[in-house]
Parts: sequence; C-alpha cells; structure tokens
Amino acid sequence: MALWGGRFEQGVDEFTQEFGASLEADKVMVQQDIRASRAHAKMLAAQGIISPEDQAAIDAGLADIADQMAAGGFAYDVNDEDIHMAVESKLTAAIGTPGARLHTGRSRNDQVATDLRLYAKDLCRELLEGNLGLRRVLLGVAKDNLDVVMPGYTHLQHAQPVLFSHHMLAYFWMFTRDFTRLSAALRAADANPLGSAALAGTTYPLDRQLTTELLGFDHAIPNSMDAVSDRDYLLDLEYACGVSMMHLSRLCEEIVLWSSTEFGFVTLSDAYSTGSSIMPQKKNPDFAELARGKTGRVYGDLMALLTTMKGLPLAYNKDLQECKEGPTDAAWTLHDCMAIVAGMLKTMTVHANAMLAQAGRGFTAATDVADYLTKRGMPFREAHEVVGKLVLYCEKHHKDLEDLTADEFRAASPLFDDDITHDLDPAGIANARDTYGGTGHDAVVEQLDEASSVLERDERQVAGPSPGESAR
Repeated sequence: MALWGGRFEQGVDEFTQEFGASLEADKVMVQQDIRASRAHAKMLAAQGIISPEDQAAIDAGLADIADQMAAGGFAYDVNDEDIHMAVESKLTAAIGTPGARLHTGRSRNDQVATDLRLYAKDLCRELLEGNLGLRRVLLGVAKDNLDVVMPGYTHLQHAQPVLFSHHMLAYFWMFTRDFTRLSAALRAADANPLGSAALAGTTYPLDRQLTTELLGFDHAIPNSMDAVSDRDYLLDLEYACGVSMMHLSRLCEEIVLWSSTEFGFVTLSDAYSTGSSIMPQKKNPDFAELARGKTGRVYGDLMALLTTMKGLPLAYNKDLQECKEGPTDAAWTLHDCMAIVAGMLKTMTVHANAMLAQAGRGFTAATDVADYLTKRGMPFREAHEVVGKLVLYCEKHHKDLEDLTADEFRAASPLFDDDITHDLDPAGIANARDTYGGTGHDAVVEQLDEASSVLERDERQVAGPSPGESAR
C-alpha cells in the first residue's frame, strides 16, 4: 500500500501504478530531495516539533541513503511511486518511528516544488559553466585568427570582407546574452516553497526563514498556493536553453558549410568527424549536424511545458508531474552540445588563404567603391547607381571590380582617380571599418579587450558562493 493509502481499501491496479509513477524521471533529483529533507528535519527540531534525537536519527539515515545513492547501491522497491516516497519509505524502514515523523508540516506538493527548484538551480550552474567554457574557446579562436579575412554574407551571398575574428566574436556576444538568460533563470528558481504544504500552509509553527537559509535560497515564497503550483522558473530555464540551442544551431550550420569542399574554410579534427560506410573518402561533420538537429527537441521541451501549464487551475494538479523530464532533457542537451561545439572549434584548422581568396569575389568591394564616390561629393544614392552599373559591366565582361583599370572606372564617373585601384584589397576594405563595433583590426582589438573583460566578470559571478551538489 502507498504511503498515502490510509483512505483506500485496496491498492491501485498494477498498470495504473506504473502509469502514475514518476520514479524514473525523479531519480535525477535524489540528492536535492535528501538535502531538502535534512533541512526540513533540522527546522522541525529547532522549532520543537520533533525531538533532537529524532532529528539526529533522520539526519544520519538520510546521509546514509545519500551515500548509497552516490555509490549506486540503493535498492528501489517495486511499489516506489516517486523518489520522494522511495527515500521516505527507505528511511522509515531503516530508523523506524523517527522516519515517519519527517513529513510533519509538509506535503509532497511543497516537497516536489522544493526539489525542483534546487535541481533547477544546480542545472543552471552547470549550464553557466558550460557557457563560460564555450565562450573561452570562441574568444581564443578570435584571438588566434585576428587578421584572417573572410567574406561576410547577407542572404548567403558575398557582401563585404570581414575579419574571421569579428565573425567569431558575433557568436561570443550571442552566448553572452545566453549567460544573462541562464542567470535570470537561476534567480527565478532561487525561492523557497518549503513550508507551503499542500496549498494552504500548515498549523505547525514552521520557520521558513531557517529552511531558506539552510538550503541557500534567496527568499521564501510569500504565497503558499503560488509556491506549490508555479513552474515559471522551469519555463525560464527551458526558454534560455532553447535560445542558446538556436545560437548553437546557427554556428553549427556555418561549420557544416565552411567544412564543405565548396567552401573549404575549415577542416574539422578527426575527433569531431565521422566517415561513410560505403564512401571511403568521406569526412562528415556529423556532430555539428547532430547539435543542429537536437535544437528541435529542446524547442519541444519548452512547448510541452507551456502546453501543460496553460489550463491548470490553482493549486497543484497531477499534470505538473509532466514538468520534470523536459527541463532535464533541455538542460543536458544544451550542456552536451556546448561541449561538442567548443571541442570542434578548439581543434579545427582554419584555412586563411581559402577565406581570403573568397573575400575578394562576388564584388565585395562595391560598397567601398560607392563610398569612394560619396567622399568626393556624389550623393550616396547616385554613387550606388554608378557602382551598380559597374557591377553589371563586370558581369558582362567576366571581370571583378579589382580587375578594372582606372580608365574603365573613369568611364563610369569622372570622380574616379587613379588611386581607386589601390582601395580594393579585401584586407584593406575590412580594416577600414574601424568604428566601434566594426570589423577593422583596431576595432576588433578593442572588441577583444571588451569581450575578455565581460568574460572575466561572468567567471567571477559563477565562482561566487553556490551551495549545493552537482545536478547530474
């Protein structure tokens, strides 16, 4: 009979028991459950609700279960409905009556909510570490390839030459924003629901501030109904994971393109490539593709929880059992994908000559030629039209702009002088854009310094006080 079975004359059907159980999804939270129970027992004793002897027995029993769990020696019972009941029943079997007093003043509703919040906080910390690791690699790749010139794209068409380091730093800033979102998700989870009981609070004189301090929460949740039914913090976490996976997917798409024969910009390490079972020459970017593909499942985790929550009246409903697997899946999918992409970037070979060769193709100097005319007094819209006609001329004569003579330029406009042929070097074009945030060498050096400072700031944040165990 289940621990809640006093009101029932018979147990549930075996299939019903299996259908309603959440043990497999709950197992990841066992250490968080034990931490919360030890804090609850310590508070009960401090308030005189249970004896110090009972609290000592409970604490020792829970510590022993935690050790068994960590060592893989914990035996689950076939009737264990969830991790919370599994731990409590094992504790009571081990220490007797004191174990049966542990649940005084709490419900599974606030117990589950507490475990979930502790677990979400631990997940966020793991993800923040992974985010920092990925950004360190991006910053390193940018520094190591500072003056490598590549074509910049819009619509996947050659647009203007840029520095490869500038391109890498664009992703650095994307993942910096992800760090902010993950930090916000951590703050959202950092509130204590323990003591809210089923939905209305309890008649026992609980000290919720004490459990808040013992568990390292920022504050206690002020409304007991909200405390047991809120899962917004999990939505925040899954949203942060979804956006970060989107950024990873964009980067992986570029890695797939860059490593192709048509681009030839990079070669991936053998450690991050696979072959073909039939074509011996193949070296496939499978892990970039797989990370790109896993983005959909993280989006699905977010949509599943949003859908679960949309029609729930206050307070607790069994539907909320479905909120456990999604955040775990989203968080560890993101965690592993960040590690894979960091490894790919750190070990790939950058082919600077191939990038430079492509940077000058596709009339990437066109904007600079128009700027040349504008600086000599021609309105930009007129300059745009003149250069557009020059590009058409080049296409008809199978030339690039850098192939034109000064006389051919002057035929398009008398404002062109002989020096126009000296301003079409891809590196010169890229480095001329030295305003803040631009792709020029000096601007990118400034950006690298700023990125380094931001990364150091975020590293200090993560290195700060963070009570609790690893979430995995």
